[in-house]
Amino acid sequence: MRKIRSYAELVKFEHTIFALPFALASVILLVDKLPSFWKIIWIIVALVSARTVGMAFNRLIDEPYDRLNPRTKEWPLVRGEVSREEIKKLIFISSTVFILASFMLNFLAFLLSPVVLFLLWFYPQAKRLTYYPHLVLGAVYFLIPVAVDIALNERISLTALLLGIAMGFWVAGFDVLYALQDYEFDKEVGLKSIPVKYGIEGALKTAKLFHLLTFFTLLILGIVHTKLGALYFIGLILIAFFLIYEHSLIKPWDLSKINKAFFTVNGWVSVIFFLIVLFDFYI
Repeated sequence: MRKIRSYAELVKFEHTIFALPFALASVILLVDKLPSFWKIIWIIVALVSARTVGMAFNRLIDEPYDRLNPRTKEWPLVRGEVSREEIKKLIFISSTVFILASFMLNFLAFLLSPVVLFLLWFYPQAKRLTYYPHLVLGAVYFLIPVAVDIALNERISLTALLLGIAMGFWVAGFDVLYALQDYEFDKEVGLKSIPVKYGIEGALKTAKLFHLLTFFTLLILGIVHTKLGALYFIGLILIAFFLIYEHSLIKPWDLSKINKAFFTVNGWVSVIFFLIVLFDFYI
């Protein structure tokens, strides 16, 4: 059980709450009737295994910095609770499961699965190469509804693209906020991020812009998707409230509430979006 807890902490399994509700909302919006039970199961398996690959890559590649960073020096790999070899095995097993899940969905999803794996590997490398690694993570999340559309319909529709854009900027925005925790450390060791390039105030403005783009993309989705009605737009007002509240928690002179903004509020945004899509679509 201790080892299982270490693995769960390593890949931040609880962060699945950010992606899974959006993925399930994509399923509802991209089909006329719900797919089979097994299709949904394979979509969930693909999502969870891909997240595991991405987080494991992140921990493996960032280990030298995690050992130096006061915020991360107690993480499982640094503490020695999980070895580098174990993480490599986890990456191999999770990648295999992801490719298998893609194959079980359809052959096109299977052919495109290496693209997702490449982006998952590239994200932790990006902070060495560009000040915009958050957009690389956004690209990974952009692919989630696109991948769902490919898995269910073997196409890429306007709905999937709008969902992907909304999801990508939403994730990029809160990844910018998350990076504020390592602002001083990243500057010291030479890692790149939007906070490092533009400073704390510039990063907060960028995160607000990203989340504004998320809101307006979801608004456009409600206008162009013929099966969404009034309840969806009422729900968007609630999502806007949570996004505004998230940004009100973080001030340039007070970053103490980043975890509350990142974990609690963003989790609610994802869950609320799924619920409003579910209720609007079926009620």
